[in-house]
Amino acid sequence: MFALVDAVSFYASAEKVFDPSIRNRPVVVLTNNDGCICAVCPIARRLGIPKFKPYFQVKWLLDKHDVVVRSSNYELYADLSDKMMAVIARYCDKQHIYSIDESFLVFNNYQNIISDWHAYGHEIRRAIWKETRLPVGVGFGSTTTLAKAANHAAKKLTGFNGVAVIDSPSSAKAVLTRMAVNEVWGVGRRIAKKLTARGINNAYQLAQQNPKAMRKEFSVMIERTVHELNGITCLSWDEVKPAKQEIFSTRSFGQRIMDIHALQAALTSHGAIVAKKLRQQGSLVKKLIIFASSSPHDENYYKQAISYRFSQATDNNCDIATAITSALSDIFVPGVRFYRCGVGAIELQSRAFQQADLFLPAQTNPALMACLDKINKRYGQGTLKVAAQGQSDNWQMKRNFLSPQYTTCWRDIPKIQC
Repeated sequence: MFALVDAVSFYASAEKVFDPSIRNRPVVVLTNNDGCICAVCPIARRLGIPKFKPYFQVKWLLDKHDVVVRSSNYELYADLSDKMMAVIARYCDKQHIYSIDESFLVFNNYQNIISDWHAYGHEIRRAIWKETRLPVGVGFGSTTTLAKAANHAAKKLTGFNGVAVIDSPSSAKAVLTRMAVNEVWGVGRRIAKKLTARGINNAYQLAQQNPKAMRKEFSVMIERTVHELNGITCLSWDEVKPAKQEIFSTRSFGQRIMDIHALQAALTSHGAIVAKKLRQQGSLVKKLIIFASSSPHDENYYKQAISYRFSQATDNNCDIATAITSALSDIFVPGVRFYRCGVGAIELQSRAFQQADLFLPAQTNPALMACLDKINKRYGQGTLKVAAQGQSDNWQMKRNFLSPQYTTCWRDIPKIQC
């Protein structure tokens, strides 16, 4: 048996954990630079607040309903996610963290112990609520796809009250007939349109299809999905997560940049993020892409990208900063109001199998980078950095509605008056 535990509107729910005054009010959370709505709590959803709409377009609606607006507080969300996952881990043999708010559970040794999966699901929900104050939905299924479908029912279909179990053909039919085909895990928008054109409108109809025919017409992924919907396990996650083949760091600015030094600081900071991610997965970069642009909505749209090839693959912040500095003169144009920039490592090598150069000394200096990472981990990100990153944060993303970082910042630790 598998299960999927998924938080209800995680970002919006996380905003209510340390602020009881808004627990019974509608709350929405905005994306980077307060651009679009990315999370809507159930109260706001019932008021008809749309998701993925630009904030400026729906501000009047939010004001009308006195909706609480928050900027994305990633530090808070990451910490609450860690706490939630730690609670979930106590209730299964094996846990696979699928995303910041989703976790798959495997119950190899629980089959003969748990007699009531519904009751067990409510026990998990109560523990998470008690220890984190986060509401979750729990779905059980004989395959990961059915567990995902059960979780969908637990959170969005009436009659399930936060927990759903698919452990028989009848329980599968009861859920899958009420689930649109585009809501099936692994069925994308494009494939969903093709399936709908063929008269396959819900998950149960998809489950009735011939798997081999689905493979021939669509893909092996859809064949496996059909098998999974019928209780035949085909999908699994890798025990060891493969290293990324490309690593990017990019973001739009909180305010436009027209100064070359500010652009250099922003690009170098993105380069430092890329370097850190390279070290975390044991990779080195051989080829770097450095880019910046104005807004595509500007009258004279400008975009420039420069590729830089290292003589030796590296994960060193200083090497990447040097590459950015050398490319800066080709990217910066006076008068351009830069809106976005970023750095991408697109040609990676494994540190364990690095091909050295007989005529060039090793330049990556792993001991120095290990020291930098250790200091930043202990005292906070950005405590130690390359000088080219500068001291000003004027280019940082806009978060005008940011809530306190209750668990990761000393000044924001909640104070209780007794």
